[in-house]
Amino acid sequence: MNNINGTAPAKQKKQQQSSASFLERVFQLSARGTNIARELRGGFVTFLSMVYILVLNPIILSGKDSTGAYLGGGAEPNIVAIAAGTALVAGVMTFLMGAIANFPLALAAGLGLNSVVAYALVQIPGMTWADGMGIIVIEGIVIVLLVLTGLREAIFRAVPKFLRIAISVGIGMFISLIGFSNAGLVKGNKAGPTLLNFGNAGSIDTWPLFVFILGLFLTFLLMARRVPGAILIGMTSTTIFGFILEAVLHLGAVSEENPGGWISSVPAINGPLVQTPHFETLGEFSLVGPFQKLGVITVVVLAFTVMLADFFDTMGTMVAVAAEGKLLDAEGNPPRTRSILMIDSVAAIAGGLGGVSSNTSFVESTSGVADGARTGLASVFTGIFFLLATFLAPLVALVPSEAAAPALVAVGVLMMMQVAEIKWDDFSVAVPAFLTIAFMPFGYSITVGIGVGFIVYVIMESVMGRIRKVHPLMWVVAGLFVIYFLNGPIQRMLLG
Repeated sequence: MNNINGTAPAKQKKQQQSSASFLERVFQLSARGTNIARELRGGFVTFLSMVYILVLNPIILSGKDSTGAYLGGGAEPNIVAIAAGTALVAGVMTFLMGAIANFPLALAAGLGLNSVVAYALVQIPGMTWADGMGIIVIEGIVIVLLVLTGLREAIFRAVPKFLRIAISVGIGMFISLIGFSNAGLVKGNKAGPTLLNFGNAGSIDTWPLFVFILGLFLTFLLMARRVPGAILIGMTSTTIFGFILEAVLHLGAVSEENPGGWISSVPAINGPLVQTPHFETLGEFSLVGPFQKLGVITVVVLAFTVMLADFFDTMGTMVAVAAEGKLLDAEGNPPRTRSILMIDSVAAIAGGLGGVSSNTSFVESTSGVADGARTGLASVFTGIFFLLATFLAPLVALVPSEAAAPALVAVGVLMMMQVAEIKWDDFSVAVPAFLTIAFMPFGYSITVGIGVGFIVYVIMESVMGRIRKVHPLMWVVAGLFVIYFLNGPIQRMLLG
């Protein structure tokens, strides 16, 4: 008995040492000055910093397409299925980023990209959710080809830096408007003299609106104090407050008879919080539908537009993560750049195939790196946490939009901070940058903002006598956008 009892711990210890040795070899832990415990902690911090996407992505993708159908099917928004699909794709792609690229970078459905799908692509007459996700898959395939051929970097150089910044800022403004609208703080005013109204006829007179305001300031204060997971903490705290209010006041859902109710989900537990994941969104995509309904030129322009909103941020994100972890080489490049870009590109395809919008790298990964993560093992852990979260999707359905909307506005603030990098004293720069930013929220279209900005940039440079400064690819893209904006007249002319 003593031999048996003495042997078991010895074998267990040997197995643990073997596992640690394997992880050491694969992820080069010692070489990067880290260990398994630090990677686990960093991976968990990254997960906490970006888990809010499991709430926001379902809310953004919860509307109807142009045919009146919901993503994932059903007679009402399929929040649970979208949340589970979001967690699944994020988990798989983040795991692969860690295992293949050995880089502490996490991926999930991209904010801004999901807005393009929900508020632009599937709102085109005749377009369905499957068609919108099909364009995402097409865009992802194109990005993969661009990485393989080296053209991704070429296109990155073709678009002037100030326009790339303007696109990011414009998307931030657009997301903020969506956040204010989802909370009911900004409303369309069909009957009055103004286009929009603040609150209810200029007043904050409902408890759900107060919850949004409280969540907004709480999130801002936490971010100002640089509290890790500030967005998640703000969202969770506000949701708990919403639960208390609902339990005491029984506000219910908003309606004509109940204007003071919750706009989307009512924060009340009516069923199990943990259940087997539902993945109805998986496979909801169509590669043929967009071409049949829109034509080749329009699909090309839309795919290129999504691509622009997609891959530029990734390059900046991976450099930011590498810089935080002191992983940049002498030329300022992260390790295994090609592998990082490839996984990120495949994630766009995976998001479309999963019916949850394009997945991309999250700058929130820097929070995990700041807490000690230095290798891909942290991303492996983050991916595992996302996969476990698929079983908690019912929790997402309990978060009211008034509690989730502050996160959208907060992300808008973060994206807006880049605006200082634009040279506003140069009129030839200021005009296309301003129009790019302005037309996204004012035209309620990211596509329109990018298109107007590109066209005006080409015109301004030509008028200023700097026509040779414009990259040939910019002429091609600007020309495609001209055709896109004149698509209606062109179709009427061709149809006679």
